[in-house]
Amino acid sequence: MNLRWDDLKLFLAVHEQGSLSGAARLLKLGQPTLSRRIAGLEEIVGEALFERQSQGTTLTAAGQKLLPAAQGMAEWANEAELGVTKQTYLPEGKVRIAAPPGIAYEVVAPLAAKIRKLHPGVQIEVLSGIETLNLGRGEADLSLRTQKPTDADLVCVDEISSAMRVFTSKAYAAQIPPNPVLADLDWISWAAPYDELRTNQELSALIPNFKPVFTSDDFIVQIAACKAGVGAMILPQVLHRYAGLRELQELQKLDIDLGPGAIGSLYLVCHKRHRRLPKVQLVMDFISMEFDSLR
Repeated sequence: MNLRWDDLKLFLAVHEQGSLSGAARLLKLGQPTLSRRIAGLEEIVGEALFERQSQGTTLTAAGQKLLPAAQGMAEWANEAELGVTKQTYLPEGKVRIAAPPGIAYEVVAPLAAKIRKLHPGVQIEVLSGIETLNLGRGEADLSLRTQKPTDADLVCVDEISSAMRVFTSKAYAAQIPPNPVLADLDWISWAAPYDELRTNQELSALIPNFKPVFTSDDFIVQIAACKAGVGAMILPQVLHRYAGLRELQELQKLDIDLGPGAIGSLYLVCHKRHRRLPKVQLVMDFISMEFDSLR
């Protein structure tokens, strides 16, 4: 099977853009030309690489199998280009970051504005959710995770830790008894399918017959309920201190000790195959600078 790097670059562009039309615009090719080139690559591989849908393209099983090799060639090509040329290289292209909703909202979205100002050739795509995306299969380029990776192919580039604290609205704090304990509070927590997350489990362990008064599968909805005075939430103290989200700034920290184990960590994770890609390295550097500002 004789695969040309020029064709694999087209394959990666379609994967990153999620559509033939988006890739054609990025590559400054006509869409019929790009479609013909992709069809030729699929003929060489012997299988379809993309499922064409009205809303875009997704990788087939054959495409997933080809992706790691193509991404590896992209890294080698970038290193070769940087080694041969002495010119200043400006990274460009899309970088997909998987992050929990609160981190995506509070940290990654504002960070994208800083990157855009200094590096207009780099586009940020945020994949916000609780699920852990598979970096080895190319579901994201970078991941911000609350659990340290154990996969040998994944690299933990940076990390930050924060004490977890209890927050409520000022109005709710004014109506609870002095020196409250955990069982005195009405709790806001995760709903299914995320009701097995750490916060819920720890509250269940600390409070007999724990029963939250409000649950949601959406972090922003939980914050809105907390701001409205429905009850209390456990949040990282560092996120509240950093917060640009007005709702978080309006919350009040309660003087309740959750114990020495109440520490939350956030890890910046990259697949070792992508670590030296210029566009990925650029975004990792920006995230590490944000981590420095939160420490």
